[in-house]
Amino acid sequence: MNNAVFVIAAYLLGSISFGILVSKAFGLPDPRTVGSGNPGATNVLRSGKKLAALLTLLGDAAKGWLPVWLAQYYALPADVVCWIALAVFLGHLYPVFYRFKGGKGVATALGVLLAFSPLLAGLALLSWVAVFALTRFSSLAALTAAALAPGFAWLLLTQVGYIIVVFVLSLLLIWRHRSNIRKLLDGTESGFSKKP
Repeated sequence: MNNAVFVIAAYLLGSISFGILVSKAFGLPDPRTVGSGNPGATNVLRSGKKLAALLTLLGDAAKGWLPVWLAQYYALPADVVCWIALAVFLGHLYPVFYRFKGGKGVATALGVLLAFSPLLAGLALLSWVAVFALTRFSSLAALTAAALAPGFAWLLLTQVGYIIVVFVLSLLLIWRHRSNIRKLLDGTESGFSKKP
């Protein structure tokens, strides 16, 4: 029963949208009503407020990291840690507080990876930065990092359950970017400092 409470608490934490809260605090439009309609850091950045975007990124990453780190710190069983990681990520994608319409999960997934292994998170982040620097497409950078993360996890993690979680997170993240994939293939995706 206690384990179920931890998993539910992780889902509720994941359901908190820092993009919406930060935008409201900064007097910015609700990110769900502008740009891509995604309440994530990239869309908040399109408002022109870099600090708001940074706080969104840090908040979404921290909520992915905190429950998984706490579960490990208090030595909860590995399978419970895995369920907590999945729950906080699903909370971000399908938040109960916002009619189950959430973000795409990039920052929150990074937070989960950080709790699993700082090196794993660092390699995923480095992949994102490299692709974004070359293409200026945040979506393509996220898709690349998601595609590479399971391989990194296979090399770095010893807990099979954690590797499976990384694989599931990557699949969900790619699924949430399916509209971006279509736009990338059509040549209509919006990038930074690039016109479609």
